Amino acid sequence: MFRVDLNSDLGESFGRYTLGMDDKVIPLISSANVACGYHASDPVVMAKTITMAKESGIQVGAHPGYPDLMGFGRRNMNVSPSEAKAYVLYQLGALDAFCRANEIKLQHVKPHGAFYNMAAKDYTLAKAICEGIAAFDKDLIVLALSGGELAHAAADMGLRTAQEVFADRAYEEDGTLVDRRKDGAMVTDEDIAIARVVRMVKEGKVTAITGRDIDIRADSICVHGDGAKALAFVEKIRARLTEEGVAICPLKEIV
Repeated sequence: MFRVDLNSDLGESFGRYTLGMDDKVIPLISSANVACGYHASDPVVMAKTITMAKESGIQVGAHPGYPDLMGFGRRNMNVSPSEAKAYVLYQLGALDAFCRANEIKLQHVKPHGAFYNMAAKDYTLAKAICEGIAAFDKDLIVLALSGGELAHAAADMGLRTAQEVFADRAYEEDGTLVDRRKDGAMVTDEDIAIARVVRMVKEGKVTAITGRDIDIRADSICVHGDGAKALAFVEKIRARLTEEGVAICPLKEIV
């Protein structure tokens, strides 16, 4: 039987600003990536998000990013490996406090935004991120872009590694995501996006933006639910996967 995790980036509100529809998304996914205060979130939001995740019985992962609240963590930063490791440790410690208070354990770590995208291409940065994760808890699963350098670094260090694909993003031939600023970066047709997801899970293939098929490994699918239409999209993806005989499971049951 085919199995896949459905993950979503949650807890990204801040102060009086609300982002996303976390309460609606949580029942539809199996793993949550919770912001840790650097690119988004604050202590109150973290506490609320962890409580909702526990009540719904889904698994929780940390979603550390660059210290860039104003840019939502999507701006590239030039940091040393020691800084990157420290950023990861700091954020894992912050989120873990709320997990401990709720008597749940972190399942995984997925870097956010520019931190994630740069680590997919930069092995040195990826290794530093993995060192931070390993220093905190060697049992945590590293959730990384399929085929990227973060996945390679995690495997090299002996960390449990899950590879992620995106339902609504286009791919370059090297397996990286097409830059959001480029035409065609987002897959907007729901039927096409869902068909791509099914193929990635069942065949291990996806058509790059050039039209060429590339290999891809789908342990987890990232779904976004920060809008009414996006929420319906998540519902459709889950329903279609079930119809195709694909079981929805948390990462810890897959890798």
